[in-house]
Amino acid sequence: MLCFFIANMSKGKSEQNLLKNEKSPYLLQHAKNPVNWYPWGEKAFEKAKSEDKPIFLSIGYSTCHWCHVMAHESFEDPYVAKLLNKTFISIKVDREERPDIDKIYMTVCQLMTGSGGWPLTIVMTPDKKPFFAGTYFPKESRFGRIGIIDLTKRIDSLWKNERNQLLESSEKIIFALQDVNAESPGSCLTKSVLNSTFSQLSARFDKKNGGFGTAPKFPTPHNLLFLLRYWKRTGDENALAMVEKTLKKMRMGGIYDHIGFGFHRYSTDSDWLVPHFEKMLYDQSLLTLAYVEAYQATDKIEYANTANEIMTYVLRDMTSPEGAFYSAEDADSEGEEGKFYVWSKKEIEEILGVDKTENFSKLYNVKVDGNFLDEATRVKTRKNILHQDFSSTHSSNFDLESARKQLFEAREKRIRPHKDDKVLTDWNGLMIAAFAKACYVLNKPKYIRSAEKAVKFIFNQMKNPDGRLLHRYREGGADILAFLDDYAFLIWGLINLYEATLDTSYLKKAIELTEEQLELFWDTSIGAFFFTAEDAESLLTRQKETYDGAIPSGNSVAMLNLLRLAQLTGNDNYEKKADNLGRVFAENVRANPVAHSLMMVAVDYAVGPTYSLVIAGDTGNEDTNHMLNEIRKQFLPNKSLIFRPTEKINPEIDKYSNFVQFFDKYEGKATAFVCINKSCKAPTNDISKALELLSSKV
Repeated sequence: MLCFFIANMSKGKSEQNLLKNEKSPYLLQHAKNPVNWYPWGEKAFEKAKSEDKPIFLSIGYSTCHWCHVMAHESFEDPYVAKLLNKTFISIKVDREERPDIDKIYMTVCQLMTGSGGWPLTIVMTPDKKPFFAGTYFPKESRFGRIGIIDLTKRIDSLWKNERNQLLESSEKIIFALQDVNAESPGSCLTKSVLNSTFSQLSARFDKKNGGFGTAPKFPTPHNLLFLLRYWKRTGDENALAMVEKTLKKMRMGGIYDHIGFGFHRYSTDSDWLVPHFEKMLYDQSLLTLAYVEAYQATDKIEYANTANEIMTYVLRDMTSPEGAFYSAEDADSEGEEGKFYVWSKKEIEEILGVDKTENFSKLYNVKVDGNFLDEATRVKTRKNILHQDFSSTHSSNFDLESARKQLFEAREKRIRPHKDDKVLTDWNGLMIAAFAKACYVLNKPKYIRSAEKAVKFIFNQMKNPDGRLLHRYREGGADILAFLDDYAFLIWGLINLYEATLDTSYLKKAIELTEEQLELFWDTSIGAFFFTAEDAESLLTRQKETYDGAIPSGNSVAMLNLLRLAQLTGNDNYEKKADNLGRVFAENVRANPVAHSLMMVAVDYAVGPTYSLVIAGDTGNEDTNHMLNEIRKQFLPNKSLIFRPTEKINPEIDKYSNFVQFFDKYEGKATAFVCINKSCKAPTNDISKALELLSSKV
């Protein structure tokens, strides 16, 4: 779709609006619209006040299919643009660049309409108070949905003739918004809420296809991370079965790119067949974590292979020359969603030949008339979305990997979907966490090198002159003060990097960022973290996020980080903050625990048992390496790992962990020191004894 509407714009007038100097790919996509778009800023609001016009706020992102549709239908249309320019001051916002703005006005939309999504459309006063909200609007009214033309005319009339009514409505919305954000700390979250989460997930589980709920079906990998921990805690095989069924069905489904690897955004059906074809960096990172942990838990190589394939995709297509990770790839190419990814049987025959195609077709359900229906006509498309069915047989001498490579090389000659090449600190933090975890478990040094390059990029390129972390980088420039998610997700990555490399510089960075996060985001009145820093731009309200949606909330990740750092450093202030954070959101979580599955991962850690493991030994010695390697094979999610090099006097780890300075080799050999729920056991040179302690429930 992107290539199509850019081509159309080039036929029209060449003037650019005020978005032309922005860095965001999404804003630049709209720089040649005839709509007089403004970027978010005081210039737009002052203009609205001086001309006595309401604000038309449009929020989306560069790989959003329906954002492209609305842009092509309406924002490129001269008549629509003329109406918008006459009636409003129009502002465009990239939700990935300014999640603080998006979160507030998405909450407004949900309050006013009961649902939300992108493109997000808000109409508000010049002082940012909303009085109308919606998502996608067609150009003209149809099937009971008001079109942008009629909507604009209606709001123009109301603004001129019934403004008091609109202002009263906006005040009620602001009151409701502030009421939604009010918290009242409750009692601490306990084991019972873990049981409730499992019960809810069990009730929603699709026993046939895996995943939760019906169509559309999202991967939501943090559900799986919770279930793996619940299985580890209780031994309930149903929890593990839900994880395995989901991971296998997704990997075999059309939601997975079987030719180039990586996962698409979500499935439009319950069978994981027809995806929404965009690829998001955060999905790759969270799914990598889920597949790696499933491999750790089950020792089934298929999960390790899938994780390796996802990371192959990220390294090949989503990594900048400097080592940072790009944000997303579009669903559309040449004006059509999924065109890059689907195949006719004839195309495959031209590449593989008839015999190979028959074998390939049996494995991937390729049909002459296509294997999925057109969404609008419900007729077969003659195109195929590749998905696996290994119950089918194929020739034993058929080289599947060779066929895949042939098709991949052919597909690379197609027009690619648009790539959103901005670098976001929070999403990079998630990918760093995934690469570090994958190296830790799969023993692949190249993954650590990738994670380390990304960390170096962020610390070198994404800080302002005052040393403050920034949110977005693109084309040589970083901007926008970092949000809670940037800190929380990057700290997650740094903690994982420490455990993978045992390089204390990463633990040091994690501690420093945590202290900065507490200073900038902590609510000193009742606790927990605001999404925006104390010195950030003042918006309608200062929100706190707890909902673990497509991406986990910053508070959920921060709670887990605080608990892990408390174990690693011995600093009980971190544990107190985590306890307070859980109490602030306790009532909301109890009311809907399944919507907080990553926070449940943190609660599982908090409830315990938790395990602190210190290995003291000489760096590089065979006995030390043997202990570390055996530990890394185990699925021990509530374990913290510290290495204390005994060949050094006063090793650096002693500066950052206040309880390890007296740990040394026992009888001249590498030694494991295990503490369970802060109760220390006798040191041992026997790794099997240490593993036995780390698997005990008390």
